[in-house]
Amino acid sequence: MADLEDSGYIGHPHTSAGRVPTDKGYRLYVDSLMDTPQISEGTKEFISSEIKTGLTTPEEIFGIASKILSRITDQLACVIYPKIETGVLSRIQLVYLASNKILVVISIASGLVKTITLELSSNIEEKQIDAVERILNERLAGLRLKEIKNSMSERLKDTGLESNPIISILYDSADRLFKDFNTDNKVMLSGARNLLRHPEFEDPVKFENIVELIEEKDIIIHIFENSSGIFLEKSSSIQGVNIVIGKELPYGQTDDYSFVVKEYQVGENTGAMGIIGPKRMDYAKIIAIVDFTAGLLTELLTRNQNNV
Repeated sequence: MADLEDSGYIGHPHTSAGRVPTDKGYRLYVDSLMDTPQISEGTKEFISSEIKTGLTTPEEIFGIASKILSRITDQLACVIYPKIETGVLSRIQLVYLASNKILVVISIASGLVKTITLELSSNIEEKQIDAVERILNERLAGLRLKEIKNSMSERLKDTGLESNPIISILYDSADRLFKDFNTDNKVMLSGARNLLRHPEFEDPVKFENIVELIEEKDIIIHIFENSSGIFLEKSSSIQGVNIVIGKELPYGQTDDYSFVVKEYQVGENTGAMGIIGPKRMDYAKIIAIVDFTAGLLTELLTRNQNNV
């Protein structure tokens, strides 16, 4: 034990506590000592039946996947929506809400949908919408959203609609329309109460860290979207699942947690999903569950895309 402590693999969190693994100790365990991640056939059948039952839209699938992950791991589960800027526009729909307000519905070829309400600078009649919608789809459908955002005015010139109030607001709102979902709409979290039940978080300071982490969704999004990128030299990947432990991350709020993350695919778009929990979690079990669920998401979303 003394040798392990001298080598930095175990330590005392405070003077009255016993020895517990350090981040370095957990890293050694995950990389070299952990059993091979496996998932039982019963668990596979349960996850598959829950996710596949009556779900058709990506939003429904992401929501139930987050809830199932949380339930079967007893941790905080997270699903990050795919980045849509690289997605291909399938169709734009304009919905008349009022004389000075429209709803813009952007459908991506992968099946993802983004909606934004826009207020116009002058009043319009409902019949004016059809002509604008038709031209938008003629000129923009089949292009990537990032491409549309950077060249929209050029692609819509010579249409005779330059002074149309709908076109004007679309020009002004191109960044909002054709970029990724905002933070609140980009992440699904389930199981916050699960974390609170773990003894590690009975400490008031650690409790506050949980609340802060959940409220600061940008931190979670950044970690999940970059777990295989900027943190790779400190993290490890097992079966394509990335594991990041405690202070391997540059955020004080995450010192008490491990993140187990895997990417999933929606056509050409990539999202991420996984688990946030205490560092003493059952890594082999959770890695296997995250790996299987991410693969199932990719399979189901790809099938739905092909049926669009």
